[in-house]
Amino acid sequence: MARVKRGVTAHKRHKKVLEQVKGHYSTNNRLYKRAHESLMRSLVYAYRDRRNRKRDMRRLWIIRINAASRLNGLPYSKLVNGLTLAGVAVDRKMLADLAVRDAAGFTAVVATAKQALAAR
Repeated sequence: MARVKRGVTAHKRHKKVLEQVKGHYSTNNRLYKRAHESLMRSLVYAYRDRRNRKRDMRRLWIIRINAASRLNGLPYSKLVNGLTLAGVAVDRKMLADLAVRDAAGFTAVVATAKQALAAR
């Protein structure tokens, strides 16, 4: 069997890793071994934080909805309960956007929830 020299493929792989860790600190962007460790760690953080970002955004939306609904005289939990009873299917992202951009529209949504709670 013929001898295989691996210099080209190893160099290509090292180069690819070193390009990905551009911007990392100290030897983490210069030495291959440290760069590879740094890259693996950063990919773990990226994977984890893509999920955490969804969690954080949901918390932010709930905070915004609660603040706006309290200005209209209804706490968040009662607002969500009233919307469920009224059969209004608006997600938290859209409610938060309404609360920030369209106060009059959000007030109408709160009024619908209040009516559903009163009818119950």
